[in-house]
Amino acid sequence: MRTNSKTSRREFLDRSARVASAGLAVPWVVPASALGKEGRSAPSERITLGSIGVGSMGRADMKGLMQDNGAQIVAVCDVFEDRREAAKKAAEERYGSGSCKAYNDFRELLAREDIDAVSITTQDHWHALIAVAAAESGKDIYCQKPLGITVEESQAIRDAVRRCGRVFQTGTQQRSDRSFRFACELARNGYLGKIHTVAVGAPGPMYQRKYQKPTTPEPIPAGFDFDMYQGPAKARPYNGGLWAWPDWYLIRDYCVGFVVNWGVHHLDIANWGCPSVTSEPCTLEFKGSYRHDGLTDNINDWTGEFRFASGLRMTYSDTGNPNEAGCKFIGDEGWVHVDRSRSTMEPKSLREIEIGTGKIDLAAGATGSHYQNFLDCVRSRKDPIAPVEAGHHATYLGMLAEISIKLGRSVHWDPKTETFADDAEANALLSAPMRKPWKIGKDA
Repeated sequence: MRTNSKTSRREFLDRSARVASAGLAVPWVVPASALGKEGRSAPSERITLGSIGVGSMGRADMKGLMQDNGAQIVAVCDVFEDRREAAKKAAEERYGSGSCKAYNDFRELLAREDIDAVSITTQDHWHALIAVAAAESGKDIYCQKPLGITVEESQAIRDAVRRCGRVFQTGTQQRSDRSFRFACELARNGYLGKIHTVAVGAPGPMYQRKYQKPTTPEPIPAGFDFDMYQGPAKARPYNGGLWAWPDWYLIRDYCVGFVVNWGVHHLDIANWGCPSVTSEPCTLEFKGSYRHDGLTDNINDWTGEFRFASGLRMTYSDTGNPNEAGCKFIGDEGWVHVDRSRSTMEPKSLREIEIGTGKIDLAAGATGSHYQNFLDCVRSRKDPIAPVEAGHHATYLGMLAEISIKLGRSVHWDPKTETFADDAEANALLSAPMRKPWKIGKDA
């Protein structure tokens, strides 16, 4: 199933050139096969997929996408040879054929004209580069959260998706869960009265474990392209702690930390149920501490709040500091708290409410499967339940909190310009340089 017309050799080269002109400079690899003849067209009703990043979460995304009998994974990519070969084998066993191709370099996979869509399940520091390149190469995208490690990277994904007319599903799968939707519908439709407080809690201290691995350089394992793994991150001597989970979650070059990487889930629900948190200017002030243990150096714990002129406030902390895990909407007539394990509300009669005609219904298009919703939208060309703007907003909320912590003071955010008001020091933290030759945004 091709959602855009066949691409000629000249069009393919022109498209690669536009990647750089649009603010992304990627050192493309163009296989001779992509330039020598037209890509093979897929049957009209079949969605052909490529999976980029096939570690544990990447394999879970593959499994979810493979549930649709009208879709087929025809390519996988990973810098670990054993992972990509295992993923290739799993795809071929699922479809009963040997037609799945394995790649070390995502650019070769994106150069294939016979692929409709890709899943991106790499470390966070790769998300923007790969997603923008995927959009520019005409692919629809299922991308794991968050949308990068800087606000600028998240903006680049959003802008590329809209510029190129692609379907984009953020991997914030709580939107496909009825409990989270219902909580947001109660908040959006006035059943709680006027919302005055949103309280968000996300894991933090549970990952404050002592760093276990050595800090000295080690031999690079066979079958691991460590330079490609690091990509735009600072080059370092190889050490196993640079890639083993959860250690890479705790290294700032690869991940902002749980304030963003895990917090994005519940911050997304906060914004879904109370859109004012990303549509109104605000002042935010946070406190927290950073890890200084072995190779790990990103955010460890955090607490603070966003304050809006309307009187609305959103508090956000790691779990128990003081907020409990999940998202709580508090209005002048009731409240609802939702987490993955439970939902509670007062008055209890709220649970009996049915969202009727004329109300905001957030379940439109929901299937119960985040993956199925994405594939359905690849076919219909509609926005999925977690579109790119939702992913962008949920991503930058945590990043703003981390910037306040880093500066040790309050900051003032303007959502219309997506900048801090009259604050050059804070605005400088909205972007970060990448290791050559990888470039994005103003550095391109």
